[in-house]
This record gives sequence, structure tokens and C-alpha cells, in this order.
Amino acid sequence: MPDSLDPIPPRQTMPTPTAAEIKDTAEALSEMLRLRTLPFGMKLFEDAAEMDKVPGLRKPGQGLNFTTCQLVTQVRTAGFTLGIVRDNLRPNASCGANIGLEPVPEKLSSGENMTGVWFENREAAAAHQAQMPRVPAGRYSGLCASPLRSGRLDPPDICLFYATPGQMILFINGLQYRSYKRYDFTITGESACADSWGRALSTRETSLSIPCYAERRYGGVADDELLMACPPDEFVRGVEGLKALAKNGLRYPYPPYGAFADPAAGMSKSYG
Repeated sequence: MPDSLDPIPPRQTMPTPTAAEIKDTAEALSEMLRLRTLPFGMKLFEDAAEMDKVPGLRKPGQGLNFTTCQLVTQVRTAGFTLGIVRDNLRPNASCGANIGLEPVPEKLSSGENMTGVWFENREAAAAHQAQMPRVPAGRYSGLCASPLRSGRLDPPDICLFYATPGQMILFINGLQYRSYKRYDFTITGESACADSWGRALSTRETSLSIPCYAERRYGGVADDELLMACPPDEFVRGVEGLKALAKNGLRYPYPPYGAFADPAAGMSKSYG
């Protein structure tokens, strides 16, 4: 993990796509995988006043506190462009710390809050917090989330979308189409947003998470949804790979062949 005041390390694999390119890519992704909700982007701001310049920016009402997953659901379902600062988030929760807007609250870092709830003892609860992927605190004061179709974040730090396991594995296949890489993802358990936007914002690595209880209860995440977060260049590469797979006849939804049929005829279409 970088020092708390170091900038997030840039990825040097390929030029960052423009907002227009990312917008077109998001539209293609939604069509090819038939996503239920909008792909969206996140961008951290050192100066919250700079965040206020994002076109169409909304802010949560004064005195209202939300979890980050609630705000994300407003973005991906209602199409809002939301800017948040620490005071918009629930106190003594992981939300602000996971995106670098505050240090980990003492009640969490000590294990006090989750002992007897998610963990039997304080040692396990404290270890859970200590091992969570997070953006280091001290550099950023605001975060904006916006649908990629708006092109308002130019560019976003990371691109995200919710999808079913069947949709998600095909996107990963697209990522691996041109340049193979084995992907290993983390599982935090509760506070799983650390595995998605927390990990992707802090490392610029493509990150897949199984949304946790809180995301499902408060953020309205569906039972069959997973969350993908990746840097813009990998987002574009994944969709380019999806297009190539589609030309090879490998498309979503999967045409069912049947568990009791000889697969030879079907496999011959792909493999000869």
C-alpha cells in the first residue's frame, strides 16, 4: 500500500481512453451483455471545489447520511451524477475510509463495531479491517460518481458495472482475448466494496467483488449481481474482446445446448 500522501500510481499499459471513447464503450457493453443498470465511473478529487465543476453535479441533501453503496445505486439506476464528501457518509462506517476520504474510524480499526456481529472476537474483527483494500487517507476530499454514458468524468479513475456471473465471466474472457492474464480477486467479506472500488481506486487493478450484506440490504444490490471495477484502459480492452468473441459466435445470452446432448456438433462450430 502506498504512503498516505503519495498519489495513486498511474498504470502505464496504454493511453487512457477519452470520455467519448468510454461513453461509446459503455453503450456497447450494455447492449452486448444486456445489463440491467448503467455502467458508471468514479473519480477522486483532491480539491472538492474542483469536483463542483463537474457538469450536472448533484449533492446529497444537507444533514442526510448515506452508505456509499446507496449513492452508487442512485447513480446506476436513476442516472444521477453525484459528488460526495466525508460529511455525506455514515459515521463510524467503512465507506469514507474505503475511498480515502477519512482515516479508518477507531471503532472499526479496534474491532469494536463488528465484534459480536460479524466476528466472534475483537481480534478477528480488527484483522478484517487491517486487511481491507483501501485508498490511503490524507490526499482526497471528494469523490464523484456518474454514468459513463454522460461523459462527465473525463476521464474517470475507474469504470464499474454490475452484472450476473454469466455476464461477468464473458467480460473477463474479453479482457483475456488479446493479451492473456490470470485474474486473482480478493474477498473481504462484509464491507465488500473494499474489494471493488476500494481496491481498484487504490491499485488501479481490475477488481471483481461479491457484494456484501450491507450492499444488498441498503444499496439494493440484487441477489445475482457481482460488481466489476477496472481502470478505463482495461474497460475498453474488455469490451473490444467481447466484440471479437461475438464474431466467433460466443455471445450473451448463452444458447443452451442441453446436459443430455452430445456436445460434438455444438463444439465443432467453435473448434472445428
